[in-house]
Amino acid sequence: MQTAVKSTPSTMLPMVIIGTLFFVFGFITWLNGALIPFLQIVCNLNGTEALLIAFSFYIAYVVMALPMSFVLNKMGYKNAMTFGLVLIAVGCCLFVPAAKNQAFILFITAQFVVGSGLTILQTASNPYLVKIGPSESAAARISIMGLLNKGAGWLAPMVFIALVLGDLSGITEQSIAALPEAERSAQIQQLAQSLIMPYLGMAAALVLLAIALSFSGLPELDLDVEDQKLAEYGKGKGSVLQFPQLVFGVIALFCYVGVEVIAGDTIGLAGSQLGVPGALGLTSYTMFFMVVGYSLGLLLAPNVCTQHQLLTLSSVLGIALSIGIPFTNAESQLFASFLWGWTGITALPDPITLIALLGLANAIVWPAVWPLALEGLGKFTARGSALLIMGIAGGAIIPLLFGFAADHFGVLNAYWTTIPCYAFILFYALKGWRLREW
Repeated sequence: MQTAVKSTPSTMLPMVIIGTLFFVFGFITWLNGALIPFLQIVCNLNGTEALLIAFSFYIAYVVMALPMSFVLNKMGYKNAMTFGLVLIAVGCCLFVPAAKNQAFILFITAQFVVGSGLTILQTASNPYLVKIGPSESAAARISIMGLLNKGAGWLAPMVFIALVLGDLSGITEQSIAALPEAERSAQIQQLAQSLIMPYLGMAAALVLLAIALSFSGLPELDLDVEDQKLAEYGKGKGSVLQFPQLVFGVIALFCYVGVEVIAGDTIGLAGSQLGVPGALGLTSYTMFFMVVGYSLGLLLAPNVCTQHQLLTLSSVLGIALSIGIPFTNAESQLFASFLWGWTGITALPDPITLIALLGLANAIVWPAVWPLALEGLGKFTARGSALLIMGIAGGAIIPLLFGFAADHFGVLNAYWTTIPCYAFILFYALKGWRLREW
């Protein structure tokens, strides 16, 4: 592949701009970890209903991915990203009437609109990162973006608690249920109203960022320029579905996003049910370990370990942790005491610590799968990217299965639903990415 960017050989400006966008959609995405247990209290939801908040967010990636790929082809990468930011701002504004009326249907509608905006941002930004430099270092570039994305995810729950909860930061489902009826209703009303100003502020910031992006010098990608080897490889291929490494990559991302959402968005539910103080902020622990994982990925790939080797290690670790979660003692804090207790940071029960460590197992999967799946697609890159983005629907479907299992078998046993997902990622790491013909 010759140079993929028209205007300039430098990748610095695109990396800065795309890095800003990765921070934005990391922050918005991982707000869900605090928002789900929060809305479970405000709207009086059971576990399955609460995870509809994640479902409505991630299902947008299925419904809107292909339409957004057509928008991307028509508008170009920069204009499509600007449009995505504005769409997210509209979704944030919808939180205002939802909060005023404590209307669950409005909350999940707002989540769908936000997810739709993120769909076009993801569809445009990920192939951009893959194509602005050598393919063998693509995982490193995506890992840099992952550090920003997950760093924002680590920050998001703490900002949510500070701006939304304030003095009520220690609230849990159990503490609300213990209040008298009148006091419980008043506190729930107060919680709902506290969403309004933060989401209006976020909408305003997104609009300003969209204006700045529209006037930036971000160059367009040129994916029609191919070298002879790529031209011969793609010859005779009339459909993006004729690339098995892509199709299996979509399934791998479907599984990955499902387990990533479970690790990040259900740790608060698990902590709330176990009575862990500050349960709504536990997503920060998962995000911290994802940041650690991305940092290790940067250090190890491609000089020490290849992308598929890191993918193998990640999937094996995920399987081991998922098996261990239900068997650990909820009264023990042994793992947390060993890992960080000596720093003075609050220790967590062992099952919650293992859930947080799933972030370490998940970190390298996204940056490893993208370059492996898009390798050799050439003119099919935009459509292939859209299909990979559709894999994010795993964040809608798999957590619902988790919620069903949690309601019937207990929240800790529900983490076994992640084992088949890690097993498929292991298959992709060992064989699926190598396949070039059906």
